Amino acid sequence: MTSYVRDRKATLRSRLLAERRAVSPEDRAVEAAALAAHVAALDVRPDQTVCAFLPVGSEPGDASWLDGLRCRVLLPIVTGESPLDWAVHTGPAGLVPAAFRLMEPSGPRLGPSAIAEASLVLVPALAVSLDGVRLGKGQGHYDRSLPLVKAPLVAVVRDCEVLEEVPAEPHDVRMDGILTPSAGLRWL
Repeated sequence: MTSYVRDRKATLRSRLLAERRAVSPEDRAVEAAALAAHVAALDVRPDQTVCAFLPVGSEPGDASWLDGLRCRVLLPIVTGESPLDWAVHTGPAGLVPAAFRLMEPSGPRLGPSAIAEASLVLVPALAVSLDGVRLGKGQGHYDRSLPLVKAPLVAVVRDCEVLEEVPAEPHDVRMDGILTPSAGLRWL
C-alpha cells in the first residue's frame, strides 16, 4: 500500500510542478498581491509568533507577504534529515542564500522546537485536500517539523491546488486551514 501511495504522490507532484511552471509572471504577481493582502488581514497580535516561509520558484506568493505580519516571524532553515531549524526574520537585509534556492535569516538559530512557540504556521504545499491532507515536495522537511506544532497549520496553495483528495500516508500531518489567492483563509 505504501509504495502505491508514494507512486500516486509522485505522479501528482510531477503534474502540479508542471502546472506551476506554466503560470505566467503576470498571474504570479496578481496572486502574490492577493496573498499579501490576505496575510495582512490575518488575526495575529503583535505579541504572537508566526512561522512562515519565503516562496521560491513557482510557489504562490512572494516575500512581500511577510510585510503584513505585524508580529514576530520565524522562517525555516533546512538542516538536512532533521526537523527544520528556525530563525527570526528581520527583513530583506537579514536574508542570505541557502540550499534549494532558499533565502534564510542570517541571525541566530533557535532550534527545531521554536516552531512550538507559533500561534500560526503558514506551510508551503503543492496541494491540499478538503480534509486537510497536504502534499509537499517530497523531501520530508515539514513532515519532521509539523508534529511539534500545537498551533493551527495553514497550507498556502493556488486556488486550483485545493483538491477533493490527496494521497495520504500515516506520517502526513493534516492542515487546519487553506490560504489561497482568491478565497483567502478557509478553515477546514
